[in-house]
Amino acid sequence: MSQVTEDDQLTRLQEALDGAATGGIAVSVVAGVCLVGAFASFLLSMPFTVPFLLGFVGVTAYGWFAHQAETARTLMFVATVSTVTVLGLITFYVFLEAAPAFANMGVVELLTRLEQPLWNTETHVYSLVPLMWGTFVTTVLATLVAAPFGVAGALFISEIAPRTVREIIKPAVEVLAGIPSIVYGFIGFTVLNPYMTEKFLLAGQGSLFLAGIVIGFMALPTTVSVAEDAIASVPESMKSGSLALGSTDWQTMKSVTLPTALSGVSAGILLGVGRAIGETMAATVILGTVVELPDPLYDVFGNTITLTSAIAAQYGSAFGLHMNTLFAAGVVLFVTVMGLSIAAQYVEARMQRKLGGDV
Repeated sequence: MSQVTEDDQLTRLQEALDGAATGGIAVSVVAGVCLVGAFASFLLSMPFTVPFLLGFVGVTAYGWFAHQAETARTLMFVATVSTVTVLGLITFYVFLEAAPAFANMGVVELLTRLEQPLWNTETHVYSLVPLMWGTFVTTVLATLVAAPFGVAGALFISEIAPRTVREIIKPAVEVLAGIPSIVYGFIGFTVLNPYMTEKFLLAGQGSLFLAGIVIGFMALPTTVSVAEDAIASVPESMKSGSLALGSTDWQTMKSVTLPTALSGVSAGILLGVGRAIGETMAATVILGTVVELPDPLYDVFGNTITLTSAIAAQYGSAFGLHMNTLFAAGVVLFVTVMGLSIAAQYVEARMQRKLGGDV
């Protein structure tokens, strides 16, 4: 009799589990249909976007209380798919809008034209060379500031500073990373710009040198924070072993800590470089809006425009081919940042193979 009762209990438990699984699947399906319907309605400009979204929220709320595990898995899946979909749509849209500019001017002409005029919205003649040169110079200058000072700051916080000092400096650095870029740009324009104009006898307001320095200090907190996390993750046994063999603290940092954490440190530097390339407001505030190359070309105290500042300064009045050219500038930025990301992954994989003894 007890055996029958136990079998009945197992059967009822299995039926309950099957019912819960079926209910969770049903909730997931309905939620997915609501979300797809909201997305389709938005793309087709139909008036059903809000009802579908409300339906998704309602079904998700019910599923969270009735079938929490299945609903959580569904939400994580939706978040992943949504991220990939949105990024894909943004990429497609940017390339689609930039296509007329590349078709009209030609890819080579648009990216290499040096003949005057370089930028004329009336005759629809455009060249991205001044924009790319301004971006390149400011990025190099910013990297020369952020890379050495960032690594040095990370080493100081992680390896040299006393614990009390570390607990003060690290949160302060992270707070600096959250300051809006317009604040840095405004300080650079109102405080540093007049000083440099007076001391260096510059012809006009703004210079690539000033923009690069300001952007470098903007990227510095990001570089310090990421590099410090990488250095702090180095196993203590490796550093202790080096010290036990008679190495000094500096020799240990130089020969053990930095090589071991190089992938994370390089990632911090590349993140800083990525911020320098994509910086908009600081460059827009400090630099001028004239699309010309410095004369001579290597004059870092000259003035020009960057890819991001051109987009920020001109998109409000742009239309037609002018707008398409600004999207082409966005494509150049996209390809550049993607190249940096691939390079960072390659460096990380290379260092992992090297440190693992498989060079």
